Amino acid sequence: METPQVSLFENDNNLDMPLANRLRPQTLSDYAGQEHLLGKGKILRSLIEQDRICSMIFWGPPGVGKTTLARIIADQTHAEFINFSAAASGIKEIKEVMGTAERARTLGTRTIIFVDEIHRFNKAQQDAFLPYVEKGSITLIGATTENPSFEVTAALLSRCKVFVLNPLSIEDLMFVGSRALEVGFGIEYFLDDKLLRVVAEFANGDARTLLNVIEMAVNNSINDHITEELITQCVNRKLLLYDKHGEEHYNIISALHKSMRNSDPQAAIYWLARMLEGGEDPLYIARRIVRFASEDIGIADSRALEVCVAAYQACHFLGMPECNVHLTHAVVYCSLAPKSNSLYMAYKAASSDALETLAEPVPLVIRNAPTTLMKDLNYGKSYKYAHDYDEKLTDMQCLPDKLASRVYYHPTTQGSEARAKDRLESIDQWKRERRTNSEE
Repeated sequence: METPQVSLFENDNNLDMPLANRLRPQTLSDYAGQEHLLGKGKILRSLIEQDRICSMIFWGPPGVGKTTLARIIADQTHAEFINFSAAASGIKEIKEVMGTAERARTLGTRTIIFVDEIHRFNKAQQDAFLPYVEKGSITLIGATTENPSFEVTAALLSRCKVFVLNPLSIEDLMFVGSRALEVGFGIEYFLDDKLLRVVAEFANGDARTLLNVIEMAVNNSINDHITEELITQCVNRKLLLYDKHGEEHYNIISALHKSMRNSDPQAAIYWLARMLEGGEDPLYIARRIVRFASEDIGIADSRALEVCVAAYQACHFLGMPECNVHLTHAVVYCSLAPKSNSLYMAYKAASSDALETLAEPVPLVIRNAPTTLMKDLNYGKSYKYAHDYDEKLTDMQCLPDKLASRVYYHPTTQGSEARAKDRLESIDQWKRERRTNSEE
């Protein structure tokens, strides 16, 4: 049986222990992050406060509080709490503990089993828990960094509620860091808020990483003030040259965008590297590149959008540093692709007209007519189904009368858009001829 670790929020006599362990919260009020689960009135908070814990799995990246949350439950529940290790627990050990839990249940005592890194348990080990979870002998709490849909057996997963824990926000991490500097070392240490934010950004949602950096900085400081030079050494990178929240953030993303637009892959790769090495979120960059694929390339090379969306997905799957090559792939492709802003300009012109003509009626000929009344009102009358014609074209007017002559899309002759330009001119010519013939 594991005894809950005393937090330094309550006791500062364990300075020989790692900082992350000393600062492990014991109550929900000290816990940082996961407001979507633990905010006032949220279901997980209510389950903990009411001591009505069901079998559950905490799924989230490292350092977001999965084990801490299990320890809070251990501290606040009236059940026996047992910590299991995948590496040290075989089928025999599991069955022995299950037998003890079953006997305790007959005496009116509940048992909570916490399995950290449950994805490391093989199928046989997971199946050993199943009958005891099913009949209520134990309440199982599993923690995993891997998708439980793939790593937890379907039978066990169906009997557990999955709670997704998110990476900690910059504000959450700064709260954790401030508390560490205040009470984590016996005396209070001082770190400028701007430097603390840099460390929080470097931690990338992981409280353990943040606390490790702070502990290293404190252990190497010569007084109670932590300097920028020391923080730079601890994170092994230059700091404050790229401010994700300031002017430089916008300057550099602009530089990347304009370098790609100017078909300059060398400059584009450089500005990409400046952002990534400065700690920028790769998904932010990927989203901007996806936008670029249609805004500045468009139909001149529709493949660009596919490449950029694939790069975004790769960033989501892998994260940094692995995804840097995928972003480079997308940036170079966009830089070398033929350019056209015709789609951007087309929507810009159409949106202006749309805002000024929001009340303009849809032409009767292309209205849907699901009821008899609508048919009687000539909805859909004289509609021509393009597939009924050899050319797959008709001379119907689809724009409102007030906008009948508007042209929004002006294709260029760049890349594949040259074919789109020829096709559009051919369609327009065909329609003009049909309308002229019908008027005669």
